[in-house]
Amino acid sequence: MSIERPITEANAGIAQLDRRSREIFRRIVDSYLTTGEPLGSRNVSRLLSVSLSPASVRNVMADLEALGLIYAPHTSAGRLPTELGLRFFIDAMMEVGELSPDDKSAIERQVGGSNRSRSVEEVLTDVSTMLSGVSRGAGVVLAGKQDPAIKHIEFVPLDPERALAVLVGEDGSVENRILPLPRGLPSSVLIEATNFLNGQMRGRTLGEAREAFEQALSTAQTELDALAARVVEAGLASWAGASEGEPRQLIVRGQANLLEDLKALEDLERIRLLLDDLESKKGVIDLLGRAEEGDGVRIFIGSENKLFSLSGSSMVAAPFRDGDRKIVGVLGVIGPTRLNYARIVPMIDYTAKVLGNLLK
Repeated sequence: MSIERPITEANAGIAQLDRRSREIFRRIVDSYLTTGEPLGSRNVSRLLSVSLSPASVRNVMADLEALGLIYAPHTSAGRLPTELGLRFFIDAMMEVGELSPDDKSAIERQVGGSNRSRSVEEVLTDVSTMLSGVSRGAGVVLAGKQDPAIKHIEFVPLDPERALAVLVGEDGSVENRILPLPRGLPSSVLIEATNFLNGQMRGRTLGEAREAFEQALSTAQTELDALAARVVEAGLASWAGASEGEPRQLIVRGQANLLEDLKALEDLERIRLLLDDLESKKGVIDLLGRAEEGDGVRIFIGSENKLFSLSGSSMVAAPFRDGDRKIVGVLGVIGPTRLNYARIVPMIDYTAKVLGNLLK
């Protein structure tokens, strides 16, 4: 497993920390990631492996605060790690272990599933749901939109001027579009268009079907009458038009998890801002796109990215590949900065590998 650990201002501070300072800093970070609460000098002194008075602990904490690694949320309160401190901890001190065989089996079972006939979108949705469950954050998956082979097409009349164009893919996906019709169009024309598409285009992708139909029209190789040909052309164009917008699909699951375990009103406001961020899909897509640029797991913390500059949130993400080792998407978890990084990082990494094997 690889984690991208960039050289940052936080990394540079490691040379200034002795063993005692690192242990005190680790205790403060561990407490924050576990409880979200600040840790005071008296409690720190009780947790240390060596005997150290609260007064001595306070001196070390003052040095850590001067380095910008911790801060006091209130006067006379304990200390919490800053975003810089979290970055320092993750890049220089966090120990990430291997998943247990039980954890690996659980991921393989939930991602792979017993039903191998699931569509790619259903698999990606299951992955997003699984990630939200193990992290108690929001699971996110970004992938290219699929162009499945056509299994069935039908034009269903709704009223004299509209029809419902239904496309069923061989992967189980269903696309519905409403088409305007010339008033007085005979129902036999819709039947002719339906029969033509199911007879000539089944097994082809939508792109292939459009290309074949356009070629047939240009060479007069179709026996469709003019009205039926217009219906076929309009139907293919409507489905293609929907897929030619944003070329990638974003799946987000588990937003409700973010509302759990709130500590104060300011937490509620932070989560409200994060939910607004998730609604702004373009920002999430752009951020996940940055995770495609590396090979390993990437971690984005708070204001390091403008998307989380107000909500103070974090994202752990990794790319996944197809059978040709080409990156085809990104999966990850978005949540508060006190995510359990040491547990989530190997889960993200292994899930990306399992999903990649499934897409071969």
